[in-house]
Amino acid sequence: MAYLAGKMVLAVEAGAPNNGKGEDTKARVKLARIRGKRYPYVSAQAARRWLRDGMVELGAVPSPVTRVGKAQNKAQKANTEADPVRYADDDLFGYMRAGAKKDDAATTLRDSPFLLGTLMSVEPVYPTEDFGVMSRGVPEPVLHGHEFYTADLAAPFLLDLPRIGTFTMPDTNGVGRPNYLTAEQALLTSEAIQAGATATTFRDQPAVRLPIEERRNRAALLLEALAHLSGGAKQALHYGDRVPALIVMVPFNGGINPLAHCIDGEEGAGLRVRGDVLRQELDAWAGEWQAPVRIGWRPGFRDDLRADFEKACAEEIANETITLAHPRTALRELASDLRGGRLDGWFDDPAR
Repeated sequence: MAYLAGKMVLAVEAGAPNNGKGEDTKARVKLARIRGKRYPYVSAQAARRWLRDGMVELGAVPSPVTRVGKAQNKAQKANTEADPVRYADDDLFGYMRAGAKKDDAATTLRDSPFLLGTLMSVEPVYPTEDFGVMSRGVPEPVLHGHEFYTADLAAPFLLDLPRIGTFTMPDTNGVGRPNYLTAEQALLTSEAIQAGATATTFRDQPAVRLPIEERRNRAALLLEALAHLSGGAKQALHYGDRVPALIVMVPFNGGINPLAHCIDGEEGAGLRVRGDVLRQELDAWAGEWQAPVRIGWRPGFRDDLRADFEKACAEEIANETITLAHPRTALRELASDLRGGRLDGWFDDPAR
């Protein structure tokens, strides 16, 4: 296996976890308009920030961020250290650090091994506008307002496990993406040498790779951060739990996510978790995935849907092709298996 494909659902109750552009004294939530209907969403950028913060809470050292350019300069930028050897977040979430135009060699980038879709409401929702007044100690009250909503937000994700801790370089002819690390960064810096980086070939490109122990730990750290996900805007007024209410994960040979239509929504009915669709997808991709399909489902969240799902997939649940647990339990157990070396085959591309 090379990829961990998944889909997760966040249950937002009277919340405003990700704000859009405000209007005068009114804070707006982010909305997508589809066929004339409004769908609240949380951007992948926001959710990835929550994950980064969660990794720090678990002990990871974040890559320092430096702002470049004056406030009046339209070309202002903010860069991390762009050092994926030392910093797990630079490795897992990627970056682009552009050098001066005359110095292309100073430009470096990394594609993110962790891909996350937009957390979009599964059905149209019209946010509530809350009106407030600040009158404490001022002669003339100040009016203000903000939006909030209740919705189930769903997003796919994909974790490219072999790419974690693996950094490609151009070949001797300069062919290939000058991606991730220069040869000097990879092989000559003391940090890389001390980290045990070794030369290899990765997807037909020269590369260096960190030791398997570090790669295991980084993958596990990401899942553990997801297991206690928290964050978002307006927590003082609209505090809400952001741990996924539902998450489905399946190890897969290729960069395909077969779960797109297993969890979706229907206008007027809300969230759908379709066991029959999951079974058909698993049949269609036979030989490309590895059991079990791990499902985390929080107790009390849509018990009616859970009963229907367990009925539709009773055979797979009985023979443990599909396992059901609390999302935190499912994520932490998978993280433990990765960190303990029981799934090391996932960190290499499958032989074809």
